[in-house]
Amino acid sequence: MKFNKLQVLSVMKETGMVPVFYHGDIEVARNIVKACYDGGVRAFEFTNRGEFAHEVFGELVKYAAKECPEMIMGIGSIVDAPTAALYIQLGANFIVGPLFNPEVAKVANRRLIPYAPGCGSVSEVGFAQEAGCDICKVFPGDVLGTAFVKGLKAPMPWSNLMVTGGVKPEEANLKGWFDAGVTCVGMGSNLFPTDLIKAKNWAGITKLCSDALAIITRVRK
Repeated sequence: MKFNKLQVLSVMKETGMVPVFYHGDIEVARNIVKACYDGGVRAFEFTNRGEFAHEVFGELVKYAAKECPEMIMGIGSIVDAPTAALYIQLGANFIVGPLFNPEVAKVANRRLIPYAPGCGSVSEVGFAQEAGCDICKVFPGDVLGTAFVKGLKAPMPWSNLMVTGGVKPEEANLKGWFDAGVTCVGMGSNLFPTDLIKAKNWAGITKLCSDALAIITRVRK
């Protein structure tokens, strides 16, 4: 394991953004990771979405170690403990899921790897924190909204929240989330427009990432 728990959590906090991406083609995935890295991204979530996703991820981790040495590679869409263990063996430095599964927390805690479970209620965030989750994913963000984050942070100000779903690389959107109190945001399709990927316009992706990170730095002040 290349990065320890504290390093992972501080990078998420410092940069404020974790791109969320899946593609079955290793070449495309490599180019995306490099484009994000060039744009200033330092924590990247590949999602367990398709057949043989673990094989793509294993190759991606090896590639990042060589070409993007400061990139922290994590895995998303994890719903059960055996899958979490598989990806930890392949080099995942953090685990993200759409739901909270205490069995995943056990596997992650044993290996001192951050687990950000998807939580849709205040109680779920509380149960996840009791299970040792340092950061909880507010999901789906577009359904729960900024008011949920703000409401939760009032009685539980120690909570570290990462919101995914409904996050756009736009000033008003990002300002809304960070003003509400999120620690960082997870961003998927809005950072990776299909037309840019089809055209292999990696520089365009780099620009979207660096622009988004610049907006986050601005709205946090």
